[in-house]
Formats: sequence, structure tokens, C-alpha cells
Amino acid sequence: MRILALDHGTVRTGVAVSDSMQMIAQPLEVIPTEPIAAFLDRLRQLIREQEVELIVVGMPRNMDGSYGEATTRVRSFVAILKDAITVPLETWDERLTSALAERFLSEGNVRGAKRKERVDKTAAALLLQSYLDSRAAS
Repeated sequence: MRILALDHGTVRTGVAVSDSMQMIAQPLEVIPTEPIAAFLDRLRQLIREQEVELIVVGMPRNMDGSYGEATTRVRSFVAILKDAITVPLETWDERLTSALAERFLSEGNVRGAKRKERVDKTAAALLLQSYLDSRAAS
């Protein structure tokens, strides 16, 4: 069974998935966040295809650990997910994942129109890898 990670955005949601041993995260795809019904249909399809047993959703926090405006949007998103799917959900601190993803892609000279999508799914993979590493350490 695998773990799926979501890096929620107002336009796009980055998706990453673990390997079956739940040790390594890899970017998977980007799903348009709206319309929500289409998003949920694609998410359900991925849950089946990838044999997902848990979804980790990135929870934005400020650098001081406090919650901001983006947190409210993600909490609403998580509430929708809980009503729409049966797979358990957890949230995970996503501080700096997008910034790190931007840096990795910049250092790798990734350019062009698809860069934003790559940032979103790379951020989801970084979020998931952080989650997986924390489980392995405990």
C-alpha cells in the first residue's frame, strides 16, 4: 500500500506518491483544484490505481509556526476531502516545500511553461518524503 501527498493550491494541487515500502516519495502529477468535483473524481481514481491507504495533506504554517490565511483554505479543503473519500487523512507541516522545490528545479535548469506544475508536484514529493522520514525515525 502507498501513501499519497497533496500540496493544495488555489489553482493546482501537486500530487506525490510513496513506493510500496513507504520509504521513497516521487512526484506524480498536478490536478486542477477547481472544479472540485473533477478534482475529487481524479483523486478517487488515483487512490484506486495507486492502492493508497493514507493521504497526507500539506498544512501551511508561517515560519514562526503560527497559522495564516492559507491554513483556513487548506482546512476547508481537508473537510471536503473527509466527506468525499474513505481513505484516512493526515496533515503535515509544509513549510518551505515550495521554496525548496523552486530551488531544486532552478539548480536543475528546469524552465518553461510547465515549471509551475513541476514545482507543485515536487513540493508534494518533498512534503511526503519529510513525512516518510519522520515515520522511519520513530
